[in-house]
Amino acid sequence: MSNFLSASIGRKVFMSLTGLFLISFLLIHLTLNLFLIFDDSGNLFNQAAHFMATNPIIKVMEPILALGFIIHIIWSGWITLDNMKARPQKYASGDQLLKWWAPSKNMFILGCMIFIFLVLHIFNFWVKMKITGDPLLDQATGTGVEMHNAYALVSNLFINFPLYDLIYVLGGILVGLHISHGFWSAFQTIGLNNINWMKRLKFLANLIGIVFAVGFSSIPIYFLIKF
Repeated sequence: MSNFLSASIGRKVFMSLTGLFLISFLLIHLTLNLFLIFDDSGNLFNQAAHFMATNPIIKVMEPILALGFIIHIIWSGWITLDNMKARPQKYASGDQLLKWWAPSKNMFILGCMIFIFLVLHIFNFWVKMKITGDPLLDQATGTGVEMHNAYALVSNLFINFPLYDLIYVLGGILVGLHISHGFWSAFQTIGLNNINWMKRLKFLANLIGIVFAVGFSSIPIYFLIKF
């Protein structure tokens, strides 16, 4: 097993599996966040956030997800360094596939950008909800159940800090770009790479990437426009 993981193909397979696992988490996360724009009272989002915070299964999954993100980032860097060593010479300037926006050529760069977005997200939301607290969290929710007013914390940031809105929109777009390549690439790595399947997977990957990009970006845009 250790020989498999130390080999290039082993690391790629492991990174692909962790990537698919994290995509499923992001889908749940996006669904929860979209409750922000479906109910301006905040009750729907607060109840969903309360469920996620108190559900024992979710509590077990949190450290696993954190470990998955860390492993995915480390493996991505490892593979990138291997690729650089394998082909140290620069690409020809006329290679159009190597433009900065091509996700398949810049997965590590996109991953680093998303990591920065993730750190900001954790600092502004997760840390306050789980560790430090915030006066906004103590506001009454109107639900009749004792819970944090997560909606007040999140909506306040989106309404009063336009710079964060721009960062969030950029982060959502980067997540979409990252997934649009990573999704089909993961299946290719684990062996599902015949022509017919790859056409379908690339179409599905682009569709999923658009859903994530539009979904995450629509939240700050909603608050900017409405409030």
